[in-house]
Amino acid sequence: MVLLSIKPMNPSSLGAIAVSLLLGLMTILFIFRIVLTWYPQAELTRFPFNLVVLPTEPFLRPLRKIVAPIGGVDITPIIWVGLFTLIREILVGQQGLITMAINH
Repeated sequence: MVLLSIKPMNPSSLGAIAVSLLLGLMTILFIFRIVLTWYPQAELTRFPFNLVVLPTEPFLRPLRKIVAPIGGVDITPIIWVGLFTLIREILVGQQGLITMAINH
């Protein structure tokens, strides 16, 4: 019989999990936002689309002032997917800063 040892989680581990989940959720929301650009007739102020638009629009609006559409396509959600993925990897990836701090 194999016995599993369960270690209690310390607050820093819970913080790392929270950061990872938040950054992962934002990445998923921006991917949904990219899909929504394929459907210009979608009313973004109505449910369920507003569940994607409300948390992502504060990030997109300032970046749109800096990055112009390419060929009429708004690429700002793609930029944010890349940035959130990079930040998540830097902080809580296998060699991430928070991960390394917790394990040492």
